[in-house]
Amino acid sequence: MKSICRQAAAFAALTCMAALPAAASAAAPTPSVPATPTPPVASQPAAPAPVAGKIKLVLQKLGGKPHFAITAAPIVVRGVVIPYVAGQSVKVSFYRDGRKIGVKAVSVLALGNGAGQFHLHFSSAKAGLVQVRAAHYATAQQLAFSGRSESLRVADPNVSPGSASPSVRLMQSELSQLHFAVPLSGVFDEATGRALVAYRKMTGLSRVPEAGRQVFKLILKGAGTFKVLYPHDGRHVEADLTRQVLAEIEPGGHVRALYTMSSGKPSTPTVIGRFTVYNKEPGTNSHGMVDSSYFIRGYAIHGYAEVPNYAASHGCLRVPIPDAPAIYSWVQYGMPVDVYNEGGGGSSHVRGNAGP
Repeated sequence: MKSICRQAAAFAALTCMAALPAAASAAAPTPSVPATPTPPVASQPAAPAPVAGKIKLVLQKLGGKPHFAITAAPIVVRGVVIPYVAGQSVKVSFYRDGRKIGVKAVSVLALGNGAGQFHLHFSSAKAGLVQVRAAHYATAQQLAFSGRSESLRVADPNVSPGSASPSVRLMQSELSQLHFAVPLSGVFDEATGRALVAYRKMTGLSRVPEAGRQVFKLILKGAGTFKVLYPHDGRHVEADLTRQVLAEIEPGGHVRALYTMSSGKPSTPTVIGRFTVYNKEPGTNSHGMVDSSYFIRGYAIHGYAEVPNYAASHGCLRVPIPDAPAIYSWVQYGMPVDVYNEGGGGSSHVRGNAGP
């Protein structure tokens, strides 16, 4: 019995000894593994802020004073954008008398020196006051901005006697700028017809009181300017027998007014040379001469009922009766009268029987 007890005690002791290492192992702390640090996230560069801009619009291929265009004729629009930003575009709108008549989109191209530009063409089928406007809508690179051109008058060249319109008024204004005696009424009356005859004489067109596309194109080019041949004669009259026009010249060689006239026909030519006004006769005389200014013997500047568009007088310088009072009041005693013919006509012989 004692032997069995001793064996049991020994077995228990062995069991406890075998369990000790395991318990000790379980109680031992687990060594910590250092954590791998997370790399910092790189910060992204901020996108540049969109830049402000401005635009200037200029209309080109124009003429006249002030500038104008005619219906159906091409007009060039040039836009300058500052600053230039690549990849930008603008919307260009066209207005006539305040109403939109067309829209075009166009890219802005580099011009240099930090600026951009664009060109485009347009035309107006009808007469009116035209303006061009351009708008750049905001993008990530450039802010919104806009601009507009100056207003431009587009004229219908097919005006006719008796008509009244802004196109007639513009034509009158342009003729006046060239110093032709013309009203500024906007009405195509007889006075406007006389001015057109004088203008057509100066530009080599048929001598009729009509306008038309050819006349307007010549006006746009500045054609029809009178060239003063005697600028040192002070305040004087020049009679150009080649073109059959009479010019009032102010000191310094400045043209004051231009009129259509009719000089002496080949059988009774007007005398050529430099003369002075020696007599003035107001009203209508027995020969039908109106408001006459005589420059040598019977040769005079005067109004007359018949003033053809060619040389037809008996030696005098005929002007239309409606123009005679204005010319008479401007011409003074002792004023030089220079009569010349670049075509070689006229005569140096002073006839005693010169007449109207």
